Amino acid sequence: MTSTLDTAASRRTAPRPIVYCRACLYPETKPDILFDEHGVCSACRHFEQRADVDWDARRAELVSVLDRFRSANGSNYDCIVPVSGGKDSTAQTIRMLELGMNPLCVTATTDQLSGIGRRNIENLKALGVDFVEYTLNPVVRRRINRLALTQVGDISWPEHVAIFTIPVRVAVQFGVRLIVWGENSQNEYGGPAAAATDNVLTRRWLEEFGGLLGLRVTDLPGQENIEPKHLIAYTYPTDDDLARVGVTGVFLGHYMPWDGYQNALFAQAHGFETLPHTVEGSLVDYENLDNHQTGIHDYFKFLKYGFGRASDIACSHVRRGRLTRADALTLVRRHDGKFPWTYLDGPIQHVLEAIDMTLDEFVAVCDRFTNKRLFVCDRHGDLVKDRDGNLTKINDDNPD
Repeated sequence: MTSTLDTAASRRTAPRPIVYCRACLYPETKPDILFDEHGVCSACRHFEQRADVDWDARRAELVSVLDRFRSANGSNYDCIVPVSGGKDSTAQTIRMLELGMNPLCVTATTDQLSGIGRRNIENLKALGVDFVEYTLNPVVRRRINRLALTQVGDISWPEHVAIFTIPVRVAVQFGVRLIVWGENSQNEYGGPAAAATDNVLTRRWLEEFGGLLGLRVTDLPGQENIEPKHLIAYTYPTDDDLARVGVTGVFLGHYMPWDGYQNALFAQAHGFETLPHTVEGSLVDYENLDNHQTGIHDYFKFLKYGFGRASDIACSHVRRGRLTRADALTLVRRHDGKFPWTYLDGPIQHVLEAIDMTLDEFVAVCDRFTNKRLFVCDRHGDLVKDRDGNLTKINDDNPD
């Protein structure tokens, strides 16, 4: 029999239910998300504002911007397009070609490139562009992968740094003044209003929203035998270098209505390849196809904040009227936050072996970064897991 004292203690320590957006499924735990007095999140409100945008005027503004940066005599590239070979960067590249630009595509190569990722990169090249694949030192990179996973819970930290630093470094090196990025993630996924309306990517944007998670590149030397000379590619150019060349970056999503699904359809019509099945932890077959580590990255987001990639995709479709909120919730319950035993048909052991980590060590790191206020625990405070290692959220929608 449970004593009155035990029951009272249980009530005192019971976690408060997670609050979710009334329009989509984003939880209050999402970093930088804001909720208004109606319980609607900032991502939904930002999307609503798109209806008031004069997109024809924005397109004209884009053409004007591009015209200012075109090479006068064709002696240099008109712009740099950072690309992964994915749906969005394929669409970005095609849009630049349609607008008469001569882009240099730049890839910060992923650490564990999948077969479909390689084929999509080659397809992008076949569109008719010059292309730079910048490959980071794989020995050092895997040291950083392990360090970042254990220190900030993100195996993809070096990749998220490099995708913002390498294209900018190449721009300085080649003397190209314009970088054309894709969406402003603070607008698409919710964030502070000032950052959400930015149409230019700056050093400040990178440092605040570029996924550094409090770990700075300057923190790395002296750890895992990492030296400053190993970190050149991870370091943003100096302000003097940027000013000398006149490098600026714009978000294409500011000038054209951004939609990942439409980008996927558009890219597929130009040879982009998708999977024959839904990507693990997601709801779709057309994104996050290139890196076997992505399953771990998305899983840690779920552990920290109680939502994963399936929630991101579902919320995007809800805002655009392609899913009802009720159907989206059903799908999220089915797909979000599963332990990443496989990703892109590759077993987790292959990813862990590359960073010299056992499965038991990995599970211990997972447990250390799990926010126990979001998941069911036993009376000892230990996480409750099913036979596949999956957790259960304390609630996956607003309480009745």
